[in-house]
Amino acid sequence: MGDFLRRLLTALLWASIATSAQTAFGAGSPDSNGFVGNQACAGCHSSIYNSYAKTSMAQASGPAMDSLMPADFVHKKSGVHFRIYPEDGKVWLNFERPNDAAVRGRRELLYYIGSGRRGRSYLFAVDGFLFESPVNWYTDRRVWDMAPAYGNASEIPMNLPAFTSCLHCHFSGMQPPAPGTENRYPTPPFSYSGVTCERCHGPGAAHTKGGPIVNPAKLDATRRDAVCMQCHLEGKAAIERPGRHIYEFRPGQQLSDYIRYFVFADQQRPGLGAVSQFEALAQSVCKKKSREAMSCTSCHDPHSEPSAAERASYYRQKCLACHGAKFGTTHHADEPDCAACHMPSSLSTDVAHTEVTDHRILRRAPISPQLLQDGNAQSGLPRLVRFPDAQKTDEDVRDLALAWESLVNGGMTAAAPETERLLGSAIEKSPNDPALLSALGYSAQKKGDIDRARELYEKALAIDPTLIDAATNLGAIEANRGHSREAVRLWEDAFQRAPGQSRIGMNLARLFCGAGQPDAARDYVLRVLEFNPDLPEAKSLLQRLNGAPPKCKD
Repeated sequence: MGDFLRRLLTALLWASIATSAQTAFGAGSPDSNGFVGNQACAGCHSSIYNSYAKTSMAQASGPAMDSLMPADFVHKKSGVHFRIYPEDGKVWLNFERPNDAAVRGRRELLYYIGSGRRGRSYLFAVDGFLFESPVNWYTDRRVWDMAPAYGNASEIPMNLPAFTSCLHCHFSGMQPPAPGTENRYPTPPFSYSGVTCERCHGPGAAHTKGGPIVNPAKLDATRRDAVCMQCHLEGKAAIERPGRHIYEFRPGQQLSDYIRYFVFADQQRPGLGAVSQFEALAQSVCKKKSREAMSCTSCHDPHSEPSAAERASYYRQKCLACHGAKFGTTHHADEPDCAACHMPSSLSTDVAHTEVTDHRILRRAPISPQLLQDGNAQSGLPRLVRFPDAQKTDEDVRDLALAWESLVNGGMTAAAPETERLLGSAIEKSPNDPALLSALGYSAQKKGDIDRARELYEKALAIDPTLIDAATNLGAIEANRGHSREAVRLWEDAFQRAPGQSRIGMNLARLFCGAGQPDAARDYVLRVLEFNPDLPEAKSLLQRLNGAPPKCKD
């Protein structure tokens, strides 16, 4: 298929997706997951349906036009002027840096993410690849700013992929991305906006015909808590099980069959994380004493939320349900807001401008709240354990090894020796696990053992040809060995499936440039800039390639 035709069809596809998103969320025939949407529940559960529609979960996402928050601000660090505005029935993100014609354009925003209680962001698509907006609204400080972790960036990130792990918690009826890709959706990526009834009760198609449906309150404690954990637990690392994805989990199943969470034990750090409510609750005296009797729903009604005026008295009654009415007459009867003292809010450590509530329910609030989530480098490596099943950490060394590997790749380099040891133990038990093979290949490559790395990458790709990182790294090895044709084959396939990964496109551009093919190099640079228009090295190379004569280097 020609490039023009491919792009035309993709544009038409996403135009239809945007239109259907604005008109068809909520009611219709069962989707491929057996979901039917909240509207199907309204006939028999009208009261719950009406109250739930006002909750943050129900409003966690939707078509961009349905909850438009205009923006007009300049990010000081990058010097880029951003605007979010409606035009001709669509919502647009416009970006431009004065005196820099290369950084100027706009993207159609298709969906919003976030009820607005804590913040909001938007999603847009390029050639069917779904990305997060580089700017967010932060409700607590009432400011527009860059996406988390990019507040100090001098270039704008337009290539933040919208992974299923994020979409899963904000939309319902997730559809898998195209095979071999991480964020390209040939069909709408989800069936319903917000967190629908079925995210907690399971697919409703059979129930609408008189069949059973899951009631989380009647599940055993592990399966009951899993319903909340799937989105309200983050930990230090989360490793999906082989061949499984978190969005495939259904209420009533074991969450650990789909994903394993890991946290640091016996260590603390200042501050609170934004998505650590479940982990924090597990540390509370209330939870420890009540054990399985207490859950998230002991205090939160998933079907409704108290108004701001009702909040203090509502949660006080939840406290007195356990502590007794008499306790309420003697314990600060003149201060009805229990949460203000025992669950204070503080700034999040991982999302700027955002406050989070301390779910440890402390007897006395500390000056600097702490959450069991990070290690102290001065005391050596912390102990990484499964959560909530710490005693099962050694049950599957594969997940523990990959959890440590993710931390090392995130900058915790001191853990590299322990990670390599665990990967070695894991590969002995699972010699054909492509994730382990790829991780070991990267470890060998960093140490300079190129032959070993090449062997591991090739074995991993023979088992799973869709591994983008393995193909990219193997391509670099082949290019350095002078095997340009094999490097191009690996990189072109990976770049086609992940055009938002600029380094792959730049690898190809440099290779073709060095081979005396400036036109091919220019095509790859332009493709990189289509997804990442503010990448300095791409802009610089394009300028040289457009010179007379074209040059690869200054």
